[in-house]
Amino acid sequence: MGKKTVSLVLSSGGARGMAHIGAIEALEEAGYEIVSIAGCSAGALVGGIYATGNLPKFKEWICNLDKVDVFSLMDFTFSSRGFIKGEKVFGELKKLIEDCQIENLKVPFYCTAVEIPNGKEKVFHSGSLYEAIRASVSIPSVLTPAKIGKHEYIDGGILNPIPFDIIPKKELGEIMVAVDLNGSLDALVKVKKVKEKEALQLPSWMKEYKQKVSKYFKDEGKEEKHKGMGFVDLLNYSFDLLQDKLSDLVIAKHEVDILIEIARDQAGTLEFEKAPELIQIGKDKMKQAIEAFEHGN
Repeated sequence: MGKKTVSLVLSSGGARGMAHIGAIEALEEAGYEIVSIAGCSAGALVGGIYATGNLPKFKEWICNLDKVDVFSLMDFTFSSRGFIKGEKVFGELKKLIEDCQIENLKVPFYCTAVEIPNGKEKVFHSGSLYEAIRASVSIPSVLTPAKIGKHEYIDGGILNPIPFDIIPKKELGEIMVAVDLNGSLDALVKVKKVKEKEALQLPSWMKEYKQKVSKYFKDEGKEEKHKGMGFVDLLNYSFDLLQDKLSDLVIAKHEVDILIEIARDQAGTLEFEKAPELIQIGKDKMKQAIEAFEHGN
């Protein structure tokens, strides 16, 4: 018997997207063949890299980044449209893995972004891989909008956080598998906190900047206390709630054979230094889901 074929749908979710790597590893180790991928934002990044055949190289790179490395890849800007330009990190990615045309990838790949100001969904299935990924990961207020030709794009998660519907029927596998990075607290996995070495402590200027953008990081050392929300915080909180609800509605609308959820509180949007633990969480959850699926539970 040949391998069971899978169509894989990878959701948006910032740094939590590193869990997608572990989920993919678990699928392959269980003997499944991924024949098509749909990704949004972080899902577009991991799915696109996987489709090039270079996911192990990307995993090794991302797992060796500490907090200082992550901050050094953030080319901060004072633009009112986002506080990170994104040129530096994509420059590093291109050194690691060359850009290519989506239509030449080893696995059919689709990702989504939102064109502004018309608000229409754009599905990328041809052209530059990195241009498509950069468009899909353009989180409003974080990364500045991506410009391709005369058009500008922001994060696809605004309209379609789990893009089941962008894979053509002719390219669907036997099994539909999805990874949702915007799960509830019920999906949270407690990870033992490892004390950081002094060498990895953030410089004072980074600590100050981190305080300013604290909503994109999780402070596990302090108990959260409710404070009155300012205008920007209220907008971000509202966006998160709407995206969570939209994710639930999208999942309920589609038939999914295997679904795993990563809690929104598992990691902040920019906490890529947590890649090793997130990869392991994704792998463990996918292994459990595959076992339940194969045993009919």
